[in-house]
Amino acid sequence: MPELADVFRRYGGGYRQRHGSSLSTAQRRVMTAVVRCRTAALGGHVEQCDACGHRRVFYNSCRNRHCPKCQSLARARWLEQRQAELLPTPYFHVVFTVPEQIAAIAYHNKPVVYDMLFRTAADTLRTIAADPKHLGAELAFFAVLHTWGQALLHHPHLHCVVAGGGLSPDGTRWIACRRNFFLPVRVLARLFRRLFLAALRKAFDAGRLTLHGALAPLRDRAAFLRHRAAARKIDWVVYAKPPFAGPEQVLAYVARYTHRIAISNNRLIAVADGTVRFRWRDYRHGNRHRTMALAADEFIRRFLLHVLPSGFQRIRYYGVLANRRRDQKLARCRQLLAAPQPSARDEPSDYRHRYAEITGASLIECPACHRGRMVIIDRLSPAESASFSPTCDTS
Repeated sequence: MPELADVFRRYGGGYRQRHGSSLSTAQRRVMTAVVRCRTAALGGHVEQCDACGHRRVFYNSCRNRHCPKCQSLARARWLEQRQAELLPTPYFHVVFTVPEQIAAIAYHNKPVVYDMLFRTAADTLRTIAADPKHLGAELAFFAVLHTWGQALLHHPHLHCVVAGGGLSPDGTRWIACRRNFFLPVRVLARLFRRLFLAALRKAFDAGRLTLHGALAPLRDRAAFLRHRAAARKIDWVVYAKPPFAGPEQVLAYVARYTHRIAISNNRLIAVADGTVRFRWRDYRHGNRHRTMALAADEFIRRFLLHVLPSGFQRIRYYGVLANRRRDQKLARCRQLLAAPQPSARDEPSDYRHRYAEITGASLIECPACHRGRMVIIDRLSPAESASFSPTCDTS
């Protein structure tokens, strides 16, 4: 099966030569990391079965958050941590999306506008939820940024997973949402649009926006305000999906979103003759599964659209889940909901034990005889590992 690394190995060098001046440092690092991931270039270790002598080599991961090979364990660890925070209440999935006029500005101003998306969406949820006419409570929710659609085009939107209720202002009650209803989406959408556009104007006036290329005319304040006014006249999409069947279903569903990258290896069909073919889902036409073929340069360009700035946090926590008082407030919520407090867990020193606990698959049992244990017998530096050939699929 083809992998993203194959695309970069075959066509990445030429892409850098042709478009290097437009690549950010973060984009260059992603291309390099994906190619080197789980290869001799990063070193690794040799394991041997203590029963039958079977040997295998594991190469190190790049651990880049945009690499399709490095997300499974990170996702599993994150889900395990969130499991301890689940409350016995319905959960809702709310999606905030910015229109195309704003997405173009966002692409050239990722740290500023993506942060603005988080801040204004969170303020929208907190403001409406705090209003006694709607709920009158402090919510518990987290938000995950996605910047792509199925065809890899730029489509910034925020997935929020929200508990169906909240803590009363005085902390004495849990106030539940109405059954099968979270908050009015029209009210959410209008406040979100107002808050976002106000923040966008402030960023422009403070000189924090970079506007070049097709956006260069917007450097004129009057032109920028006209562009902003046009965005104010259209409906902004805020979508609250039906509530999940239960807290456990929340995490199973959200696992698809938290550590997802723009495209996974299992969607790739072929990489050949300067073309990349991949599967995608056409949401506009009945969720149909389709195949798309792109020139390698265009595929790479689209993938790199979604590389986030270094250090940018794409999962953030709010309300009861805000880090400052999370433990205290969660404990109070559990008390009010008559839910048991989670027990503390010790972190295994060997990552292979943690992998088995989280995924149910063993990296310690010998894959040849299924009786012995795989024991690490040697560590390989990047220079040494070039002389070894992997005897198993380490992906």
